[in-house]
Amino acid sequence: MTPRARRPSHGEAIPSRRADDALTLPVAGLLAEPPGSVREEAIGPVWVDAGEETALAEPVAGTVRLARTNRGLLVGARLHTALATECSRCLRDVTVPLDLLIDEEVLPSVELATGVSVDTAAEPDVVRLNDAHELELLPLVREAIWLAQPIAPLCREDCPGLCAECGRALDEGDHDHGQLEIDPRFEVLADFARRPEEPD
Repeated sequence: MTPRARRPSHGEAIPSRRADDALTLPVAGLLAEPPGSVREEAIGPVWVDAGEETALAEPVAGTVRLARTNRGLLVGARLHTALATECSRCLRDVTVPLDLLIDEEVLPSVELATGVSVDTAAEPDVVRLNDAHELELLPLVREAIWLAQPIAPLCREDCPGLCAECGRALDEGDHDHGQLEIDPRFEVLADFARRPEEPD
């Protein structure tokens, strides 16, 4: 007999493999309400697989606000997570906090009353609910993570980077490497620099 999956306790992060389920919200009831109706829900904490080149140090958590319009839903989410990456100057491992903002209009793909598929050709780029009248937040969360990532993360604003001579971080240890060896091809320039200046 296959054991049942353990339900995460309050405050425990939902594993990444279940992120799709945790971030799928049924909204048929809200769609049946009049425009102006609002629902707020807590999200996570849930681990999200953000892609091969993006690793999270913390699960995603926050709140989402769903507002009924005459067309569909306005989705406003305020979420938080942290990125596990490296400093772009010294290459140390760093954790970068990320505040994720989602503001999207989401429209039905199936008419709630009739079950007839909606013609999406006129608005091909609009985010849609799935056929079961559910809001799939996972793609929106991933996009928000990609947009929130810093281009050049730093361990601190004044990080001096790496020593060009030994490759160690400049704020670690002594970096007095003595007289640099001069490329023989540039010896003539060094000799020129040592000559006394000639009078005009």
